[in-house]
Amino acid sequence: MQTIEKFNFAGRKPFVRVDFNVPLDENFNITDDTRIRAALPTLKKILSDGGSPIIASHMGRPKKNPDSKYSLKSILPRVSELLGIEVKFAPDCVGEEAVKLAAALKPGEALMLENLRFYAEEEGKPRGLAEDATDEEKAAAKKAIKESQKEFTKKLASLADCYVNDAFGTAHRAHASTALIAEYFDTDNKMFGYLMEKEVDAVQKVMSDINRPFTAIMGGSKVSSKIEIIENLLTKVDNLIIAGGMTYTFTKALGGKIGNSICENDKLDLALELLEKAKKNGVNMVLAVDAKIADDFSNDAKTQFVPVGEIPDGWEGLDIGPETEKKFADVIKKSKTILWNGPTGVFEFENFTHGTRAVGEAIVEATKNGAFSLVGGGDSVAAVNKFGIADKVSYVSTGGGALLEAIEGRTLPGIAAIRGY
Repeated sequence: MQTIEKFNFAGRKPFVRVDFNVPLDENFNITDDTRIRAALPTLKKILSDGGSPIIASHMGRPKKNPDSKYSLKSILPRVSELLGIEVKFAPDCVGEEAVKLAAALKPGEALMLENLRFYAEEEGKPRGLAEDATDEEKAAAKKAIKESQKEFTKKLASLADCYVNDAFGTAHRAHASTALIAEYFDTDNKMFGYLMEKEVDAVQKVMSDINRPFTAIMGGSKVSSKIEIIENLLTKVDNLIIAGGMTYTFTKALGGKIGNSICENDKLDLALELLEKAKKNGVNMVLAVDAKIADDFSNDAKTQFVPVGEIPDGWEGLDIGPETEKKFADVIKKSKTILWNGPTGVFEFENFTHGTRAVGEAIVEATKNGAFSLVGGGDSVAAVNKFGIADKVSYVSTGGGALLEAIEGRTLPGIAAIRGY
């Protein structure tokens, strides 16, 4: 498989799929440019080789073309500033203007295309269907968009002579620019960018090249949203720590009293099945033993610590307690591979950050002692950034849904398109 490090971009025009879906304020100012900075090594390598990157991304979920609210023109000045050159801009991602600008690119110049999702063909899903559309109408619209998607993809590919995918955040989608376009380039002319390589390697380390003991910490409010991940992990991990709102579904399933805590009452049997699977597979399922509870879902609520299965009516668990912090930390510190997805409680409230911080600090200590630690998922990433420990774990993933699907054991289209399977 071709690698970006070995590829010489001199005189080449690569189509570079990045994830510049950055947050903007009401005045279209970038509030967090992390995703742009993450793609800089790839873009700078191409430019320093004497290549001319054609930068492509989506932003938001536009329902029409064009929509200034989602225009990549808003981020052009920041991209230019970070790259140290004036990046040209195509007001369309396909069409005459894009073709002309791409063709005129000189070595060391860069072009950014307008939002790919201004075209329904990027995602391959029909738009504008009436709510009362018949099944036949839906089927016809779906067939039509798939046909036009082929032409759209071909137009994107025709702008370039090689392809670089550096957008792990969209690797789980078989979109025109993330998977389908790769078919237009042979094996020697398509590759991952540096960011994508790091993401793929990190997932590989925690799912295949495992140094044991392997511990996964799974947070989140719903067992149902994590079921496939948990089931896959139960075939791989030595320890599975259940945290966050899922705690109370497991606690109730085991006969505990959880007061007003979040709970999926229709998933109690499933929780018991997962505990049984863990036992059969020799996996140590680690559950909370105490909780920090509150009389209201508020940072200013009254609080107390109680055993996790003895939460009184009118109270709800919003974080783990000190005994659970110690229990979780003891397991984490003995681990050599760690995957963290989801906080232990409502860490957005300052009074309920302690458990999540304790888990983060335990992971940092384990990492110092030689463990490989991968943090992924929006809330976990927000937590390590909030606590200032992002640079003290082995890797922080930029991909939410993509990472979770990889953990579930699924083949990601954006990766398969490059690897050829």
